[in-house]
Amino acid sequence: MVQKIALEEHFMIPSMEAYWRPTVEDLPPARLQDVHARLSDFGESRLASMDAAGIARAVLSLAGPGVQAERDPATAIRAAQGANDALAEQIARRPDRYSGFAHLPMQDGKAAADELERCVTQLGLVGALVNGQTDGLYLSDEKYEPFWERAAALGAPVYIHPNDPPAPYGGWADEKILSRAMWGWTVETATHALRLVTGGTFDRHPKAQVILGHMGETLPFLLWRLDSRIKLYKQDRPLKRAPSDYIRENIAVTTSGQCAAEPLLCTLASLGEDRVMFAVDYPFEEAEVAGSFLDAVPVSDAVRERIASGNAKRLLKL
Repeated sequence: MVQKIALEEHFMIPSMEAYWRPTVEDLPPARLQDVHARLSDFGESRLASMDAAGIARAVLSLAGPGVQAERDPATAIRAAQGANDALAEQIARRPDRYSGFAHLPMQDGKAAADELERCVTQLGLVGALVNGQTDGLYLSDEKYEPFWERAAALGAPVYIHPNDPPAPYGGWADEKILSRAMWGWTVETATHALRLVTGGTFDRHPKAQVILGHMGETLPFLLWRLDSRIKLYKQDRPLKRAPSDYIRENIAVTTSGQCAAEPLLCTLASLGEDRVMFAVDYPFEEAEVAGSFLDAVPVSDAVRERIASGNAKRLLKL
């Protein structure tokens, strides 16, 4: 069993539950009770799950959408600070097993940058996790230029986690099961990442690093087509490079929620062995299933070690 660092491992605290509950309203009651109990636990239950999967360290992040659903920016700033302080307290109790991603008030680009800097330089967090769009704005918007400048300067990666789109999509209006984790969140999150590419964010901030879960939200499988089709249309902001170049160099991915050899092998071939990291998506996926998958998938021991922990140690400076 290879020792692992897991990057998409969620938690919940009482002050954030009101934001989270609407996203799990369709879960069966027993499943919801189990998920909530595991999200709220930082002790023996979570650690036992990690041990069974060979996870030496979990990088914890607040289950979304958190304060990104808050309408009042001042409230969002205060609540995000409180959530990050609470996470830092939990990490301090088990610094040998836990690290953390900052939760940020994306309603205000400068406030988000300031909180990211506080979390990295004072609380010891290793980056940030952002739950998709905020108030209908994506991270490619010009209001986030101060945020990207600070993130790049800090060397702090930004994990883009799924969230609902700003407006309902008709394609699953009468097929609600497709609207979130089964499919809709993949479409929304891949679109968010592509907006960073086509909007020139990585041209302006070449050192910025983004992480996508779920084996890259399908993007590793589309590189050739993205490079081909961008030539077909007039570009409002011509890019310096091909889309695949930015995806390979500015976007890393995790295995969260994808425990199958075929997508992993394709992603390794598309992005390279240094751009794929392990994650579970705990507690929405089972740690032992994800751990057993990585232990058995047909890759060399050297590649397995990079995915399991080596790449995360380098990117997150662990």
